[in-house]
Amino acid sequence: MITTAAAPQDMQTAIMLADIAVVLLTGLVLGRFARRLRQPVVIGEIAAGIMLGPSVLGRLPGNLPQVVFPADVRPLLSAVSQVGLVLFMFVVGWEFEKRLVKPHAGLAAGVSLSSIAIAFGLGVAVATMLYPHHSTVAGHHISFAAFATFMGTAMSVTAFPVLARILTDNKLMDTRVGTLALASAAIDDVLAWCLLAYVSALVSADGDYASLARIGALSVGYVALMLLAVRPLLTRLIWRWASVERWSPLLMLLCAGVFLSSWLTSWIGIHAIFGAFLFGFVMPREPARVLAQHLRKPIDNVGLVLLPVFFIVTGLGVDISALTKGDCLALALLIAVACAGKLLGAIVPARLSGLSWRESKDLGLLMNTRGLTELIILNAAVSLGVLDGRMFTMLVIMALVTTAMAGPLLSKREALATPLPEQPVADFSGPRT
Repeated sequence: MITTAAAPQDMQTAIMLADIAVVLLTGLVLGRFARRLRQPVVIGEIAAGIMLGPSVLGRLPGNLPQVVFPADVRPLLSAVSQVGLVLFMFVVGWEFEKRLVKPHAGLAAGVSLSSIAIAFGLGVAVATMLYPHHSTVAGHHISFAAFATFMGTAMSVTAFPVLARILTDNKLMDTRVGTLALASAAIDDVLAWCLLAYVSALVSADGDYASLARIGALSVGYVALMLLAVRPLLTRLIWRWASVERWSPLLMLLCAGVFLSSWLTSWIGIHAIFGAFLFGFVMPREPARVLAQHLRKPIDNVGLVLLPVFFIVTGLGVDISALTKGDCLALALLIAVACAGKLLGAIVPARLSGLSWRESKDLGLLMNTRGLTELIILNAAVSLGVLDGRMFTMLVIMALVTTAMAGPLLSKREALATPLPEQPVADFSGPRT
């Protein structure tokens, strides 16, 4: 029997598709506006997510966020956003280049470790003050160890893709500051994902040390499997299939591998994005031009459409109007601590290594950008039940402020040291944010 009325499930799907259209159009408009303000596109897209949530649209009559994004459709949007997110993390892992780190290995490691150590320590310190007010999430008590470790991780993040975009926009990619910032951020990102994996294991174990040990052992086994078995297998497959240009089955195989790796880390007890990142990390880099054209670019194009949905899902959880006066003071403290940790952590080793004050300051500003990487970690914390709504909102705002401040405060290219043309410059056409 044919009916003109759509079934409820069909209507949910139709509303989800319409919501994705709204997301893409809003993100496109605000992304272009952000570029006019010399900001990375991700700033406009995050702002679009916040505007379509309770912070802006929700202030208008009619409960518009619920009308535009009904509660029964939001799980569908969340599922779509997760697909875009894991594909994005795969590309981030794939674009990690050892040759970025090698020319500045010593100084880059010093800057990265120093900025993480100081920022992490300050994050743990501020957690001791904020924990009594945010120790319960949805009726569940969160241990101080999990909360403090996560706060330290959130303060330690540097957004490698956003940093690369800022360097490109400011024509600083081939300067000493630019190459050093990329190398330091690459190390920083790997350490940040390891810290997030530890937080995930800590929360999943829920105080059970036997469970924590099991998660740790399975994680070590998973990493060994990826490095010792999956990486050589991928290398053989790619060289064999690339020689006969079997791109379509290879593309499907890689996507299946990403999703299976993400499932496996979720089953182990660490977040799915860690699996996607490590699968990208073990991917072969050669033949570089061919792989970028036939494999990495198509996957990134899918993320181009799906990833903005992630910003909307994030924005729906941000409610600035719910912040109290005490929360506003806490927000100011979080921003100050975030900036202090990264600036001090980068400036001190840079100056000790002979960089000028101007170069050291710019390096600190670049390492202070958090952008999309921070949002990924914040959403992981929400899914793990570590953050309540108010703390989530404050940390999203902190990520926006620390990312937006970099571009306007950076020195002009002409004011920096002589460019270093011999330094390798990777292709950052992948993660566009």
